Amino acid sequence: MHRLKVRFPADVATHSTETLCFDQQGLLKRHDYHVEISSGIGAAHVSDLQELFGIVFPMKHRILGFQPDGHAAPEPMVVSIDMDRLVLF
Repeated sequence: MHRLKVRFPADVATHSTETLCFDQQGLLKRHDYHVEISSGIGAAHVSDLQELFGIVFPMKHRILGFQPDGHAAPEPMVVSIDMDRLVLF
């Protein structure tokens, strides 16, 4: 996984400015950050990407805490969002 440290300018609305992690195809797989509005709690936003209709969609989202070594911890899961289907019009 390739990591890119990002610092957004102050005029860009974002909850945090931290590290983006990309897979071998250059797709965003994880966003590591410290939640600035929650006392800097560390979080890893993990996405499960699937290609549908020739477009890549993030079908599952998980927000996890960090282990002491900086890797995403499997528990506790802070947010879990699953999409099981998409309908294109």
